[in-house]
Amino acid sequence: SSHKGPRIREMIEAAGATLLYLPPYSPDLNPIENAFAKLKAHLRKAAERTVGGLWDAIGRIVDTYTPTESKNYFAATGYLQPDRLTL
Repeated sequence: SSHKGPRIREMIEAAGATLLYLPPYSPDLNPIENAFAKLKAHLRKAAERTVGGLWDAIGRIVDTYTPTESKNYFAATGYLQPDRLTL
């Protein structure tokens, strides 16, 4: 991969940075997958078979996510600090 070539490492280290590689993608390591799992479960239950029906179902489903639940999903990703998220 062009992202792991020796020249890339040299350039990063020359800039005084340390190169760390992420592990292969795993949904188990991505907390936002819990939010998508909830969405998909509700979509399966809705059993809509038209584009319009799916969009309507998504609109109803999104309304079931509470502000606190949404805040917790984002906080679990580690990208945002819970004390910096306001409702």
